[in-house]
Amino acid sequence: MVLLLLLVMLTSCAAIPQDLSDKMFTFPQETNTSHVRLTSSRQNLGAVTVCLRFFTDLKRAHSLFSLAAPSVIENFLIFKRTASDEFEVWAKDRYAILYGQDYKLNTWHSVCSTWDAASGVMQFWLDGKPSSRKFVRSGSNINGPILIVLGQDQDSYGGGFDIKQSFVGMMADLHMWDYVISPCEIHSYSEQQIFTLGNVLDWSALEFQISGKVLIEDYKKTC
Repeated sequence: MVLLLLLVMLTSCAAIPQDLSDKMFTFPQETNTSHVRLTSSRQNLGAVTVCLRFFTDLKRAHSLFSLAAPSVIENFLIFKRTASDEFEVWAKDRYAILYGQDYKLNTWHSVCSTWDAASGVMQFWLDGKPSSRKFVRSGSNINGPILIVLGQDQDSYGGGFDIKQSFVGMMADLHMWDYVISPCEIHSYSEQQIFTLGNVLDWSALEFQISGKVLIEDYKKTC
């Protein structure tokens, strides 16, 4: 009975939203296990916007944001390719490649990506600089049960992690919306100005569970 009560208490604690303002997740080593699982009550998405900041020295490919459901694994994925100026954005198991981004190692970057189910069009921003708008896939929403993972690329629902696609570095200021936010809002986010907080994921009220070696550390935007 005592053990059962302890498990219930731990589960309850994990479900309480935490304010991570001025904090960051640090993924300090290459693994196929360490990750962060994010919780949201939204299980039907007709559109998506995801913004986050990250810092890494990885030259190989790695996942920045992975959203999966049992029926569609690559439901929404932001993926850094090996080439320094290339990213992939996936929606509903289809992807577009974004070229010509001014990407540098060992630098804090902000990324934002949008996708609309009705039009099937996505767009990507690196440090506030937009990509071309590209068609990926249209016709159906993203439906749950949705599972969101940071630090790994889901090749199966909640798993299938590949050590050579794992993220090593720091992440902060993650927000997600169930609509396409405006370019002005994205500019405000990238410039660390006032913007509308995410209504699906909000860094200042984030529900998450950590597995493996992931640290929560101070994130100082300026000295």
